[in-house]
Amino acid sequence: MSETYKAICTPIGPLTIGVTDSAVSSLSFGTLSATSNTRAATEGEQRVIDSCAEQLIEYFAGARKSFDLSLSPSGTTFQQSVWTELRKIPYGTTINYGEQARRIGQPKASRAVGAANGKNPIAIIVPCHRVVGASGSLTGFAGGMDMKKALLDLEFEHTPIFS
Repeated sequence: MSETYKAICTPIGPLTIGVTDSAVSSLSFGTLSATSNTRAATEGEQRVIDSCAEQLIEYFAGARKSFDLSLSPSGTTFQQSVWTELRKIPYGTTINYGEQARRIGQPKASRAVGAANGKNPIAIIVPCHRVVGASGSLTGFAGGMDMKKALLDLEFEHTPIFS
Protein backbone atom coordinates (compact mmCIF):
# COMPACT_ATOMS: atom_id res chain seq x y z
CA MET A 1 0.00 0.00 0.00
CA SER A 2 1.57 3.27 -1.05
CA GLU A 3 1.45 6.46 0.93
CA THR A 4 0.87 9.93 -0.44
CA TYR A 5 2.10 13.09 1.28
CA LYS A 6 1.19 16.74 1.63
CA ALA A 7 3.25 19.37 3.45
CA ILE A 8 1.34 22.10 5.28
CA CYS A 9 2.46 25.28 7.00
CA THR A 10 1.72 25.58 10.71
CA PRO A 11 2.68 28.00 13.51
CA ILE A 12 5.45 25.56 14.52
CA GLY A 13 6.80 25.14 10.99
CA PRO A 14 6.02 22.73 8.18
CA LEU A 15 4.39 19.37 8.89
CA THR A 16 4.01 16.57 6.39
CA ILE A 17 0.80 14.52 6.41
CA GLY A 18 1.01 11.00 5.02
CA VAL A 19 -2.13 9.09 4.05
CA THR A 20 -2.93 5.62 2.76
CA ASP A 21 -6.41 4.87 1.47
CA SER A 22 -8.73 6.66 3.90
CA ALA A 23 -6.51 7.14 6.97
CA VAL A 24 -3.63 9.23 8.24
CA SER A 25 -0.55 7.01 8.35
CA SER A 26 2.06 9.58 9.34
CA LEU A 27 2.51 13.16 10.49
CA SER A 28 6.08 14.34 10.64
CA PHE A 29 7.96 17.54 11.31
CA GLY A 30 9.38 19.30 8.26
CA THR A 31 8.89 18.51 4.61
CA LEU A 32 9.88 15.55 2.48
CA SER A 33 13.06 15.67 0.48
CA ALA A 34 12.76 16.35 -3.23
CA THR A 35 13.78 12.75 -3.91
CA SER A 36 10.92 11.22 -1.90
CA ASN A 37 8.59 9.01 -3.89
CA THR A 38 5.28 10.87 -4.05
CA ARG A 39 2.18 10.58 -6.16
CA ALA A 40 -1.00 12.58 -6.57
CA ALA A 41 -3.62 11.98 -3.90
CA THR A 42 -6.83 10.20 -4.82
CA GLU A 43 -10.08 12.03 -4.07
CA GLY A 44 -10.53 10.05 -0.83
CA GLU A 45 -6.94 10.66 0.26
CA GLN A 46 -7.34 14.38 -0.44
CA ARG A 47 -10.41 14.48 1.83
CA VAL A 48 -8.34 12.88 4.64
CA ILE A 49 -5.48 15.35 4.04
CA ASP A 50 -7.88 18.31 4.07
CA SER A 51 -9.60 17.11 7.25
CA CYS A 52 -6.26 16.51 8.97
CA ALA A 53 -4.96 19.96 7.96
CA GLU A 54 -8.17 21.63 9.17
CA GLN A 55 -8.05 19.83 12.51
CA LEU A 56 -4.38 20.75 12.98
CA ILE A 57 -5.20 24.42 12.32
CA GLU A 58 -7.93 24.21 14.97
CA TYR A 59 -5.50 22.51 17.38
CA PHE A 60 -2.88 25.24 16.98
CA ALA A 61 -5.59 27.90 17.50
CA GLY A 62 -6.52 26.21 20.81
CA ALA A 63 -9.99 25.35 19.51
CA ARG A 64 -9.46 21.57 19.18
CA LYS A 65 -8.54 19.36 22.12
CA SER A 66 -8.78 15.98 20.37
CA PHE A 67 -8.63 14.74 16.81
CA ASP A 68 -11.37 12.93 14.92
CA LEU A 69 -9.44 11.19 12.17
CA SER A 70 -9.01 7.63 10.97
CA LEU A 71 -5.45 6.57 11.74
CA SER A 72 -3.35 3.80 10.28
CA PRO A 73 0.12 3.85 11.88
CA SER A 74 2.38 0.97 10.94
CA GLY A 75 4.01 -0.80 13.88
CA THR A 76 4.26 -3.91 16.03
CA THR A 77 1.44 -5.07 18.30
CA PHE A 78 3.32 -3.64 21.29
CA GLN A 79 3.86 -0.29 19.56
CA GLN A 80 0.18 -0.17 18.58
CA SER A 81 -0.82 -0.68 22.24
CA VAL A 82 1.53 2.12 23.34
CA TRP A 83 0.22 4.48 20.67
CA THR A 84 -3.41 3.66 21.50
CA GLU A 85 -2.71 4.57 25.13
CA LEU A 86 -1.11 7.85 24.06
CA ARG A 87 -4.41 8.92 22.51
CA LYS A 88 -6.07 8.56 25.92
CA ILE A 89 -3.85 11.17 27.60
CA PRO A 90 -6.02 14.28 27.94
CA TYR A 91 -5.10 17.54 26.25
CA GLY A 92 -3.06 19.77 28.54
CA THR A 93 -1.85 16.97 30.81
CA THR A 94 1.26 14.84 31.01
CA ILE A 95 2.14 11.42 32.35
CA ASN A 96 5.50 9.70 32.70
CA TYR A 97 6.77 6.60 30.90
CA GLY A 98 6.28 4.42 33.99
CA GLU A 99 2.63 5.43 34.21
CA GLN A 100 2.13 4.76 30.52
CA ALA A 101 3.70 1.30 30.97
CA ARG A 102 1.32 0.59 33.88
CA ARG A 103 -1.66 1.72 31.80
CA ILE A 104 -0.88 -0.87 29.10
CA GLY A 105 -0.44 -3.60 31.71
CA GLN A 106 3.36 -3.77 31.45
CA PRO A 107 4.61 -1.93 34.58
CA LYS A 108 8.26 -2.92 34.05
CA ALA A 109 8.37 -1.85 30.42
CA SER A 110 8.93 1.91 30.76
CA ARG A 111 12.05 1.83 28.56
CA ALA A 112 10.25 -0.20 25.88
CA VAL A 113 7.36 2.27 26.09
CA GLY A 114 9.83 5.12 25.58
CA ALA A 115 11.28 3.36 22.54
CA ALA A 116 7.79 2.79 21.10
CA ASN A 117 6.92 6.45 21.69
CA GLY A 118 10.08 7.34 19.78
CA LYS A 119 8.82 5.31 16.79
CA ASN A 120 5.39 7.00 16.81
CA PRO A 121 4.77 7.87 13.14
CA ILE A 122 1.87 10.27 13.80
CA ALA A 123 3.20 13.23 15.80
CA ILE A 124 0.82 15.56 17.66
CA ILE A 125 -2.33 13.57 16.78
CA VAL A 126 -0.91 10.59 18.68
CA PRO A 127 0.43 12.84 21.44
CA CYS A 128 3.75 11.38 22.55
CA HIS A 129 4.75 14.93 23.50
CA ARG A 130 2.52 14.47 26.59
CA VAL A 131 4.88 11.85 28.07
CA VAL A 132 7.67 13.13 30.31
CA GLY A 133 10.40 11.67 32.49
CA ALA A 134 9.72 10.29 35.98
CA SER A 135 10.84 13.60 37.54
CA GLY A 136 8.57 15.58 35.22
CA SER A 137 11.50 16.62 33.02
CA LEU A 138 11.13 16.84 29.28
CA THR A 139 12.76 13.86 27.61
CA GLY A 140 13.34 12.70 24.03
CA PHE A 141 11.09 13.84 21.22
CA ALA A 142 11.44 13.35 17.46
CA GLY A 143 10.69 17.03 16.84
CA GLY A 144 13.30 18.14 19.39
CA MET A 145 12.96 19.39 22.94
CA ASP A 146 12.03 22.94 21.90
CA MET A 147 9.16 21.54 19.84
CA LYS A 148 7.97 19.33 22.71
CA LYS A 149 8.00 22.33 25.06
CA ALA A 150 6.15 24.47 22.49
CA LEU A 151 3.40 21.86 22.07
CA LEU A 152 2.98 21.44 25.84
CA ASP A 153 3.00 25.22 26.37
CA LEU A 154 0.31 25.59 23.67
CA GLU A 155 -1.89 23.01 25.40
CA PHE A 156 -1.32 24.40 28.89
CA GLU A 157 -2.15 27.89 27.62
CA HIS A 158 -5.53 26.68 26.34
CA THR A 159 -6.40 24.49 29.34
CA PRO A 160 -8.53 26.13 32.03
CA ILE A 161 -7.11 25.89 35.55
CA PHE A 162 -10.53 24.96 36.88
CA SER A 163 -12.84 22.74 34.87
